[in-house]
Amino acid sequence: MPAVHITPAVALSDVSRRITLTGFPPRAEVQVTATSRQADGGLWQSGAVFRTDADGALDLSAAEPLSGSYQGVDTNGLLWSQSPLTTTRAAAAAPLPDAIGPGEAVIVQIEAVAGDASAQATLTQQYAAEGVTRREVRENGLVGSLYTPGTPGPHPAIVVMNGSGGGINESRAALLASHGYAAFALGYFGAPGLPSHISQTPLEYFEKGLQWLRDNVKPAHGFIAVSGQSRGGELSLLLGATFPELVSAVIGYVPSSVVHGVLNAGRPGEGRFAPTWILRGEPVAHVWQDNAAQDWSAVDSLPEPRRQAQAFVEAQRDASAVARARIPVERIAGPVLLISGGDDGYWPSSAYSREVAQSLHAAGHAHHVEHLDYPEAGHAIQAPNVPTTQIAKPHAVSGIVLTGGGTAQANAQANAESWQGVLRFLKDAVERRAAR
Repeated sequence: MPAVHITPAVALSDVSRRITLTGFPPRAEVQVTATSRQADGGLWQSGAVFRTDADGALDLSAAEPLSGSYQGVDTNGLLWSQSPLTTTRAAAAAPLPDAIGPGEAVIVQIEAVAGDASAQATLTQQYAAEGVTRREVRENGLVGSLYTPGTPGPHPAIVVMNGSGGGINESRAALLASHGYAAFALGYFGAPGLPSHISQTPLEYFEKGLQWLRDNVKPAHGFIAVSGQSRGGELSLLLGATFPELVSAVIGYVPSSVVHGVLNAGRPGEGRFAPTWILRGEPVAHVWQDNAAQDWSAVDSLPEPRRQAQAFVEAQRDASAVARARIPVERIAGPVLLISGGDDGYWPSSAYSREVAQSLHAAGHAHHVEHLDYPEAGHAIQAPNVPTTQIAKPHAVSGIVLTGGGTAQANAQANAESWQGVLRFLKDAVERRAAR
């Protein structure tokens, strides 16, 4: 009898799955399809055609598709190569999968068909391991969610922040808690109870969040890391440099080496050069201020989807503007991990990350510095085994359709490899902190 076997059938979303088929006609072409309902509420699907062996069996972890939504041997290929069956502009702008609700999971149905022979099975991608608890934080002006491991504490802690799309990164925090960290998903705009735009966000808000985490969680060894994506990566480096006594380690996903204006996430009508961050009541200088080299005309004249990275490259030619806006990363009092994509269409995250690493090395930084660069990947580097096929999408705030760059396969590979790098980095950083 035809059957689909999935091992493990239920597991955390970062766990690779082995999908095998038995009982199908020998040496037959079999269509294998994966269908799920993702965080945008829509149905997503991938599919590939394989050939069974002489016994009518197939192991997707060892087989290369004859055709389909991905190429090459990849045990998780059907997961990351899913695309939306129907897409509206609003759905395309939805974060994926970071907007997933607490405690929820993604159910993926796997169906295999070869002529009259067919079989189905499901796999469940969980974000929270058994015992992980969620505490909604709405106090002292903070808006976020604290995920705590189910194991006895105290636990090392980490603050998780989104980028210019706003919102609260519940799924990443839940996944990190599943690996033993008290993870605080901290929102700062674009969520209920918060401003709708990134404009003039006070850094003291994050200082308060870091102190709240220290006081309420009492993390193991006093360890608190900060991690952010894109503008959140810029922010993570800035927080480490501004509040070194509160930040034990920094993880910057596709970060910047300089401070930027509001860009696509500011209030309507204020323009992209308004200040993003405020410290002690004063705007933090950004690279667009009095920048003689900045020129957005070429980008603004492009048809959608737009690749905007060149405007950021041009702005770097004004040395004085860059010097004013440079994040003083040498003040960071802990290890730093930088993750970048060489084909980043949003901004030059690889070059920015190299500049950060070079500045730290030049300053004789006393802690570990690591740069994970993926030359063929784009801007959307995140946790593994999520769909990576939406390279271009409307910005969540401005609605402008931008391309993040990279390919679905390169981005999926970067997701998988960088996630393991993040877990190794955190483990090593905590161990070094404990040994002090």
